[in-house]
Amino acid sequence: MKDMKLGLQLGYWGAGPPEHAAEQVAEAERLGFDSIWTAEAYGSDALTPLAWWGSRTSTVRLGTALCQLSARTPTAMGMAAITLDHLSGGRFVLGLGVSGPQVVEGWYGQPFDKPLARTREYVDVVRQVIARTAPVTSDGPHYPLPYPGGTGLGKALKPIVHPLRNEIPIILGAEGPKNVALAAEVADGWFPIFFSPNAMKAFEASLAEGFARPGARRSPADFEVIALAPTLVDDDVERAADAYRPFLALYIGGMGAKSANFHFDVFARMGYEAEARVVQELYLEGRKEEAAAAVPTSLVEDVALIGPKEKIRDDLEAWRESIATTLLVSGDVATLRTMAELVL
Repeated sequence: MKDMKLGLQLGYWGAGPPEHAAEQVAEAERLGFDSIWTAEAYGSDALTPLAWWGSRTSTVRLGTALCQLSARTPTAMGMAAITLDHLSGGRFVLGLGVSGPQVVEGWYGQPFDKPLARTREYVDVVRQVIARTAPVTSDGPHYPLPYPGGTGLGKALKPIVHPLRNEIPIILGAEGPKNVALAAEVADGWFPIFFSPNAMKAFEASLAEGFARPGARRSPADFEVIALAPTLVDDDVERAADAYRPFLALYIGGMGAKSANFHFDVFARMGYEAEARVVQELYLEGRKEEAAAAVPTSLVEDVALIGPKEKIRDDLEAWRESIATTLLVSGDVATLRTMAELVL
C-alpha cells in the first residue's frame, strides 16, 4: 500500500478572510501534513495569504492551487516564486491554471484564446526566471520578451535576486484531455480540481501521451497528482452530501457559460452528463437550491469523502489505489485530525 500525503486546501476567500485559517495551518503542520495551499478567483489573491499564514510554519510545503495565468505576466510570476521560495526556505510550490474565459476576459481583460499555447509559453518564461542562467527572452506570440516595437529600448534581463533553488516545482491545473497531456509533458504535477478515483480511466490516455512526448520532464513514478478530497465526517451520509451539493452545483452550473464550462465537462466525462445537464439548467435559471438538490449522492461520493468515519476509512482504499499522491483536505481542525489518523 503506497504512502499518501495530505495537504490542507485553504482555497480562496468568500466575503472576507476565513476565521480559523491560522489555527488550521498550525494543526496541519503539527499533524504531519505535507503542504498547505491557497487559491484565487476574483477576490483574494493566492500569494498574500500563503505568505502570511506560511510565515508561521517551518516544515510544510507552501503551494498555490492555483495562481491564474492572466493575473500576472510570467516574469512577475517568476519574481513572486523566487521571493516566496526564499522567504519559506525552499518550500514553495507553484500551482498555475488558465482559469476560464469568463474570468480571463471579464475580470482580467485578457484574451482567452489558445490556452494550451499560452500555458506552454508562460511556464517556459517562469522557468527561465527561476533558473537565472541567462537574460530572459521569449519569441512566442503571447509573452514576447523583450517587447517587440514600442520604444525599442527594451532589453533582456536576468532577475536581480539569485534564486534559492534553480528549479521550483510547477503544478498545472488541468481538466480537459489536451491540458492534462500538457501537464504531464511540461509540469512536475497535476492538480485536477475534481478527482474521482473511480473515473481516472478517462485521463489515462492523456497522461500517457504527455509522458511519452520528447522532452517530458517527469515519468508517472515521480509525477505529483494533487487531488482535492473534500471530507465531511457525519453519521448521516445524506446530510454530509447536502453540505457539499451547493459547491458542486456552483461549479457544474455557474462557473462558466453554458457553452464553455470546463467543470461541467469533467463530470460529463465521469459519466454524469445527463445529471449535470439538469443541474446546469436549474442553476442558470436562478434556481440554485433546486440545482444543488439535483446533484446525485453517488456523484458526491465519487469526488468527496462523506459519511461516518468507518465509511470514509473504507472509501479511502480507492483513493490509495488511484494515481493520487496527495489528498487535499479542507475542513475544521477535527476533520484534519480524522484524516491524519486515517491516512498518515
